Amino acid sequence: MNDLRSREDIELLVNEFYSKVIDDPEIGYVFTERIQLDFEKHIPVMCDFWETTLLGQMKYKGNPMLIHIELNKKVSLKPEHFQRWLIHWESTLKANFLGTKATEALQRAKLIGELIKYKIKQTDNNSLL
Repeated sequence: MNDLRSREDIELLVNEFYSKVIDDPEIGYVFTERIQLDFEKHIPVMCDFWETTLLGQMKYKGNPMLIHIELNKKVSLKPEHFQRWLIHWESTLKANFLGTKATEALQRAKLIGELIKYKIKQTDNNSLL
């Protein structure tokens, strides 16, 4: 098994990951029913994000924090949602890749998830004031 080394590897990871997420009974509906995500547009953006994050190819230009804060206004994102997301991310990584970049991809996903949860909680708390 190889490590994450190229855009093609990132595309494999992201595509396989989303095929699991879509079918997940606990979180799939968020993507398919609640926000009706256009996967033809979303997948390349996610590939850009992870290619930038892991391989240093500066392709992603968005702000994932703001996107998830706005998403939380449409669908209340719970810690359990992030946990399910992470389970699928980790299983997809382990099934396809092995090495330092694969380990980094898991560590970064955990950190990003925690930061997004924190920012959402802060935004929710501020709206109550």
